[in-house]
Amino acid sequence: MIKIGEKIKTLRKKRGISQENLAEHIGVSFQAVSKWENGSSMPDVLLIPAIASFFGVSTDELFDFNLYETEKKVEKIVGEYSKCWGNGDICKDPARCEEIIREGLKKYPGNDILLNCLIGTIPLPERAAEVIEIGKQLVRSTGYDEIRIDAYRIMAEAYKSLGEYSMCREAIEKIPEVYFSSLYVKAELLEGDERFEAANKEKNLSAEHLVYMLEILSGHYAAWGEKSKARIQLEIAIKVMEAFENDFSTGYTKCAYDPEKIKVLTEKISAL
Repeated sequence: MIKIGEKIKTLRKKRGISQENLAEHIGVSFQAVSKWENGSSMPDVLLIPAIASFFGVSTDELFDFNLYETEKKVEKIVGEYSKCWGNGDICKDPARCEEIIREGLKKYPGNDILLNCLIGTIPLPERAAEVIEIGKQLVRSTGYDEIRIDAYRIMAEAYKSLGEYSMCREAIEKIPEVYFSSLYVKAELLEGDERFEAANKEKNLSAEHLVYMLEILSGHYAAWGEKSKARIQLEIAIKVMEAFENDFSTGYTKCAYDPEKIKVLTEKISAL
């Protein structure tokens, strides 16, 4: 069993605070802290990031993990999760994906990367409260900007699923508005394989995002009764998809051409 209680006790004494002080900061009873330290129980997985953040250490350090080895093993877990997820925006088997990540969290409790994967597998709105709670923990404690931003995005989705639009908007407003991505900058400034990989990924993401935005605009025009404009947006989206017909997959991306997506867009036009 991981001796996290001993580590918490050592860090607490190093800070010169009592069990009561720690309990107050973390939001638990001092009896809970006492049980952690004497080894009769462990902190809930959702409390791990907050405890690590309070002491100013990483979750790996809290568990005395070797950081390099942990990163490699977490990467392997995420790889298994990604394979289970599939290539689309919608997870093929969310229950199995959640199981994979929860098994990983048993080995690496509180790991930011695994928690971020976890909230992407939890169904909405059925378990929105759980998603929001994990998201709040992540934005408070993670040292990764991309995880914090993604947590806000997923929290916004959870709030929207509950009809809490003001909270949804508040979460969205925490996401910085930028006009370039790290992939774009890598493609612009780096060289060799790094530049090639970044350009391929940015190309596919740009095409995917453009088609999605055209669909959203079409929906608005249709709702306003402007069916001609709605149809034009979808026709442009189809042309974007068709422009990639002779493109090809790489070691980094699949071909952006998607006949099934074109079929869906065509059916939307017919329904207008």
